[in-house]
Amino acid sequence: MGRPGPSGHSMSEAGQDILIGIDAGTSVIKAVAFDLAGRQLAVAALPNRYASGADGAVTQELARTWQDCARTLRDLAGKVEHLARRTAAVAVTGQGDGTWLVGRDDAPVGDAWLWLDARASSTVRHLRAGPGERTRFERTGTGLNPCQQGPQLATMAAIAPELLSHAETALHCKDWLYLNLTGVRATDPSEASFSFGDFRTRRYDDAVLESLGLTKQRHLLPPIVDGTEVTHGLTAEAAAATGLLAGTPVCLGFVDMVMTALGAGVHTGDPAAACSIVGSTGVHMRAVEAGGVHLNDEGTGYVILLPVPGMVTQVQTNMAATLNIDWALRLAGDLMAEVGGAPSHAELVGRIEGWMAASRPGSLLYHPYISEAGERGPFVDGNARAGFIGLNSGHRFPDLLRAVVEGLGMATRDCYAAMGAMPGELRLSGGAARSPALRGVLSAAVGAPTRLCAREEAGAAGAAMMAAVSIGAYADMNACIAAWVTPLLGPAEAPDQNLADLYGRTFPAYVDARRALVPVWDRMAHERQSRP
Repeated sequence: MGRPGPSGHSMSEAGQDILIGIDAGTSVIKAVAFDLAGRQLAVAALPNRYASGADGAVTQELARTWQDCARTLRDLAGKVEHLARRTAAVAVTGQGDGTWLVGRDDAPVGDAWLWLDARASSTVRHLRAGPGERTRFERTGTGLNPCQQGPQLATMAAIAPELLSHAETALHCKDWLYLNLTGVRATDPSEASFSFGDFRTRRYDDAVLESLGLTKQRHLLPPIVDGTEVTHGLTAEAAAATGLLAGTPVCLGFVDMVMTALGAGVHTGDPAAACSIVGSTGVHMRAVEAGGVHLNDEGTGYVILLPVPGMVTQVQTNMAATLNIDWALRLAGDLMAEVGGAPSHAELVGRIEGWMAASRPGSLLYHPYISEAGERGPFVDGNARAGFIGLNSGHRFPDLLRAVVEGLGMATRDCYAAMGAMPGELRLSGGAARSPALRGVLSAAVGAPTRLCAREEAGAAGAAMMAAVSIGAYADMNACIAAWVTPLLGPAEAPDQNLADLYGRTFPAYVDARRALVPVWDRMAHERQSRP
């Protein structure tokens, strides 16, 4: 399509001035239009839908996910004039981990197991005690947790073998959408390497598969495609479903965590900078050269490739971040509804700054393990649960809310401590990062200034940046970062030193408490599991 670009790909034809980034997150699927300079033009979004089961299952319907993706693209066309003929390329990213099985004629095999699914918890405990675990960790750079496709496939083999008997390929969310857009079964180097491969070679690794007990399932793994180097054309069927033109180049992005971090400034050439994404889950990342990765003794965290030669991100992820705040606000809303009020979620969010101002810092400890899947960073424990420590009769709801927010700050510090020294600068993305009170807590918790990325849709932007490089609009990713990312980083906000000192004194108690609670969590889990 068009003339050859500087990277060997095709530059867009005259009049093709738009890149579309698709970001299929856990709660929302979005299609975002950008111009070639990185300016956001329009967004179309739909809520994602998933179902939870009493056994810890969290699943999502594959067909519905594709239908919603196509719908967002059609809706985007209603917001951008002549979108189809102006689109130079489409890129897709999505929620990471999980298992999306397809079989004959690319038909779904059951519903997807999402990253929130907890059914692989016992499998993880078994595999972590196995003789090949340290080798697997050193190859992938990634600690085992129930979110991941490896333990989920091993669990399926044990409790639902009929799924694997009908499956031909195991995909991730973005891979499923890529299949529907292009007709190509593939995955990207980032999810391939941290699930089943070696982050140094960016390829699958047989020793990793053996350690997971999945050697016989190797045929389920799709080919690896780097979207900065290879694109596939939109099929006629996908064109009819989306309203775009058949043949439009489609780029398979990396996993959403690293796409969001790329769009939010994790890699701009400053080795002291780090990036935290404060969304439903908390993702804490720093960009390093592959040869400089620090693998901790506990065997936790992720190493996720960047779409930059030789560069990776070291990652620790909290299972739940703003889900904790949502829980606290829901509690407040339920109590207010009991006495005749019915505040919306937005109205409750609007009260957060006032509640924070009405509370005293550091008066309570809260461990933000609200997810039923427990915690995965910087430790892995499917039985971990949230809780307050230090309550007395003088505490009120604002104190509880502050403790929840401070718990997110402590969890952030806990994650960066597992990766080495605290960052010299913390770049923030995610809707909750718009809160000055939350930014202040995070800044003080890690003892570093924060910078807010003005990019509204960082995940879709990161994917679109890969498309921009793939079609030759930029010579390489560093050139694209200089145009799309660096200008959107806000001014540095220094931490409150008194608050930083307080959190520095509080943090050891936070860590001691979560370690001491392990047998309590285990006993409570045993009790839950023994109930009829």
